[in-house]
Amino acid sequence: MATRMKLKLKTVFVMYFMVSLMGLIYALMQLGQRCDCTEHIMVKDRTISRLQEELHHLKDVIKNSEATKLPPKQPARGPPPTTIFVITPTYARLVQKAELTRLSQTFLHVPQLHWIVVEDSPQKTPLVTDLLKKSGLVYTHLHVPTAKDHKLQEGDPSWLKPRGVQQRNEGLRWLREDRRAEAGGDNLQGVVYFADDDNTYSLQVFEEMRSTQRVSVWPVGLVGGMKYERPVVEGGKVVRFHTGWRPNRPFPIDMASFAVSLKLVLANPEACFDGNAPMGLLESSFLQGLVTIDELEPKADNCTKVLVWHTRTEKPKMKREEALQAQGLGSDPALEV
Repeated sequence: MATRMKLKLKTVFVMYFMVSLMGLIYALMQLGQRCDCTEHIMVKDRTISRLQEELHHLKDVIKNSEATKLPPKQPARGPPPTTIFVITPTYARLVQKAELTRLSQTFLHVPQLHWIVVEDSPQKTPLVTDLLKKSGLVYTHLHVPTAKDHKLQEGDPSWLKPRGVQQRNEGLRWLREDRRAEAGGDNLQGVVYFADDDNTYSLQVFEEMRSTQRVSVWPVGLVGGMKYERPVVEGGKVVRFHTGWRPNRPFPIDMASFAVSLKLVLANPEACFDGNAPMGLLESSFLQGLVTIDELEPKADNCTKVLVWHTRTEKPKMKREEALQAQGLGSDPALEV
């Protein structure tokens, strides 16, 4: 029985081996045979030919459309934006370069701006001259010293005497002479703004003032011991002022809170800042001859948005510097700060 089982297994194994061998021989013989792929090649060729025809058709369509299409329409060119003339008084101090650098880099983002920088100095200083040359701005560099009897002395409170009076008036003088020297200068569009070098300005405030017809106004933040001062607007007109100090002043507003039309400045050659004006009336001394409160043009969403801040840089403390200087070890004075 066992012998018969062994023979059956052997027979099965031999048959499996023979079938496998025959299959392998058949496969090897097929490798040498040539495959008839003519039909597949013809299908591929027809597809390529059809795609090429479609490509040529698309090229013809594009060519014909380019030959018949109208030239591109040029965008309508309106008048250039109104020029903003910014008058900035400045004086020598440790933070002067830092202040002017920050201000100039704000102005770089304002289109059509002409910066009039007026130094409180008997001559132009190298620091301001070099800074303006490198600023990338359109600028005019002027200088005029403040009269000795109008200067604040060491230890005087900042409110005792108005600062920058002669410098702002010098900027106005140059502006009037320069504009009148041009043909039709009296009719030139422009806006005049007085920007102190220590304030902080939103770019939006310059776009707000660009449409000024006579005198435009807006709020100022961090001024007069208050969070903000502002004109109060009702029915599109300024009716009073939100201020904590002497609200009965003719124009109880900050220098940073108004801009004036260039035409209005040129039409009123006597309008200037009065260096002898009582405390808090410097702005009023200039505006009184130009406009009435009823004529003021409220900006900044009817004077409900603060876009300029009356910031002040803290005076640097130099005790360690002074101590080192006493030892002959002070900072190199040739290194400009």
